[in-house]
Amino acid sequence: MRYAVLLRGVNVGGRNKIAMTDLRRILADLGYGDVQTHLQSGNGVFSSSRSADRLAAETAAAIAAGTGLRCAVMIRSGAELAEIVAGHPLGREPDNPSRYFVAFLSGAPDRAAIARLSGQDFGSDRAWVRGRHAYTWCPDGLTATRLNYAFLEKQLGVVATARNWNTVRKLAELTAG
Repeated sequence: MRYAVLLRGVNVGGRNKIAMTDLRRILADLGYGDVQTHLQSGNGVFSSSRSADRLAAETAAAIAAGTGLRCAVMIRSGAELAEIVAGHPLGREPDNPSRYFVAFLSGAPDRAAIARLSGQDFGSDRAWVRGRHAYTWCPDGLTATRLNYAFLEKQLGVVATARNWNTVRKLAELTAG
């Protein structure tokens, strides 16, 4: 099965650096097949027959052992990424895909947390929570919104890492089949 690995908070603002060559090596050393990375923001794809929970735990442990970097690791299957793309709530392709995001959550938030988030006014920004994913539309850009992954973590009580729509679509493409 093809999977995507998404690392939280790496290579952002010069902090928590991990070279993509190191990430590829770590994933390959774990026995994952067909390893690739995408961009410099902690995205990888690979093949494995192991469970997603096991993959996340062993990848996080191997990154910490190999680089000293401790970060949350989210794993999504190609099928999950295809569902994320097909079922996105915006209702159309975004005018500017760099301003449409998917936050990958460590677990499904409870209903009360989702209701609290949904009850807030974010101006022209929008947020939708679907299971272990939160979609955000930020037409004025990420720097002009409160709907970043840190805010979502606090509101929803889960760990999150976000990727823009271009990256989500590319990861879905790389994990298809």
